[in-house]
Amino acid sequence: MAIRVNIDVMLAKRKMSVTELAHHVGITMANISILKNGKAKAVKFSTLEKICEALECQPGDILEYVSESK
Repeated sequence: MAIRVNIDVMLAKRKMSVTELAHHVGITMANISILKNGKAKAVKFSTLEKICEALECQPGDILEYVSESK
């Protein structure tokens, strides 16, 4: 099982850049990129809340459960 992060989809829908999101959330562009590319091992609820506020979305809009069945 895995969790896919769809920040890039929401950024495109909102016509927002990674730089703008990083500024709104108050974290570095590098950390946004780590989340966006699915390389993060964890995300703080407070960070997730700020991302959702900036992108005007719900956590389920950016986090997706993916079954790795074969």
